[in-house]
Amino acid sequence: MNNKNDQLKIWAIERYLSGENPISIVKSIGKSKSWFYKWLNRYNKNNPLWYKEKSKTPKDKPSKTSYKIEEAIKSVRLHLYNNGLFHGAQAIQWEFKDMNINPIPSLRTINRILQRNNLTHRRTGKYIPKGTPYPKVIAEFPNHIHQADFVGPLYLRGPIRFYSLNVVDIATSRCGIQPLFSCNSQNSIDSLWSIWWRLGIPKYLQVDNELAFYGSNRYPRAMGALIRLCLLNKVEPWFIPVREPWRNGVVEKFNDHYRQKFLNKVTICTEDQLFKESLRYENRHNNEYRYSKLKGNTPMKYLLNSTVSLRFPNKKESPKHPLPKPETGCYHFIRLIRSNLCLNIFTEKFYLPSDLMYEYVIATVNVKEQKLKIFHNNILVEEYNYK
Repeated sequence: MNNKNDQLKIWAIERYLSGENPISIVKSIGKSKSWFYKWLNRYNKNNPLWYKEKSKTPKDKPSKTSYKIEEAIKSVRLHLYNNGLFHGAQAIQWEFKDMNINPIPSLRTINRILQRNNLTHRRTGKYIPKGTPYPKVIAEFPNHIHQADFVGPLYLRGPIRFYSLNVVDIATSRCGIQPLFSCNSQNSIDSLWSIWWRLGIPKYLQVDNELAFYGSNRYPRAMGALIRLCLLNKVEPWFIPVREPWRNGVVEKFNDHYRQKFLNKVTICTEDQLFKESLRYENRHNNEYRYSKLKGNTPMKYLLNSTVSLRFPNKKESPKHPLPKPETGCYHFIRLIRSNLCLNIFTEKFYLPSDLMYEYVIATVNVKEQKLKIFHNNILVEEYNYK
């Protein structure tokens, strides 16, 4: 059934075809002459629906993403996925830049195309940790906690063997990358100092139990070069549990990104080029990469929006090894106590009560008091002399 307006159109044209004057037609139905001639021009005896309104949607949409760009987004995403690389919107946009594909679509456009083609895989529901509660230290402000890790040995063409000290500020996701050609004490001091010069000095430095971080198995209480450097600059090192690298998950994930988006993409032939390209990648990450946890901000923009004042080294030249022994400060260990009830601190063993079996504890060395204090659920449970 046609609506009233459609019936008027049909009736007006039928009267005209019967020989009636257009003026009398429009006067009788209360329409204008322009209305009448519009539908007279639209009339087509071969089209039974000539009286229907045409869509007013523009045929050309300048803002619509072209088919070519949409297919390129899907192709790049598939390539990244098949190679086990990060394949979200940010990674796809970076790939467009590296391949000089223009125009470069926005993150919003990429996300919309991925969603429209069912190419998103997000975890649903809130993550609920399982197992023994872990005494995680929460980053509350910029430079509250840095996570650090040595990556390597790695190789350049030649071959040139090197390592990289990678550091991530947990609160802002800013990174620091410093290549070094051996992990001896002075190189380690120089590398961490150089990163502090760019990122600022943290309150806590969270690391794994690699020998380069603590110094010596033979002298476990001697405080290695990096522990001394930290304590002399009012930084408290935190050592994660042995054989649990996921506890340093932020820097471990960054290490994967570092390998995929830097080492696997940039051809480096000289030591000088290695330092320049590492700094270039660090700056690119800090100024261009956007994080959902930062509400879409880049690390540097998030830092600029904060009101926290950062603390930096008092001079650019790093201290020289051997550093003096600190007289104050604390460093900490998180350890899971297993069935043998043994707490292992750099090969030195301490035995704890049976009610701590399969529980995480925090062991704190207080340098000024020369004490090793064991905490469980923030309660002091044991104390040892630690000279």
